[in-house]
Amino acid sequence: QVQLAESGGGLVQAGGSLRLSCAASGRTFSSYGMGWFRQAPGKGREFVAAISWNGGITYYADSVKGRFTASRNNVKNAVYLQMNSVIPEDTAVYYCAQSTGYAATTTSANFRYWGQGTQVTVSS
Repeated sequence: QVQLAESGGGLVQAGGSLRLSCAASGRTFSSYGMGWFRQAPGKGREFVAAISWNGGITYYADSVKGRFTASRNNVKNAVYLQMNSVIPEDTAVYYCAQSTGYAATTTSANFRYWGQGTQVTVSS
């Protein structure tokens, strides 16, 4: 059983930065792609970022491209989301997820394991 635990969320002012972390346990972390999704109040879950098994390929939603960066450390079994120049529209619960394969993927159906989420609130 895979367990994913996000941390690093909180309250940040618009224009500020935040770094989310996701610690993984339960199966060979380095063999699987990882992703970040978010869900704002009253909205559906949306893709934010994805990273391949070795970090060599990343994908981003257009809304965060150039502001957010996904990275991973396969020694520490962790994946990160560096959030810069945040805006109020970034307010959401952020989830990390582990995909069923090694590639980076943007489709939520390709992710098998999900964390419990961490709240990010951006004040204007």
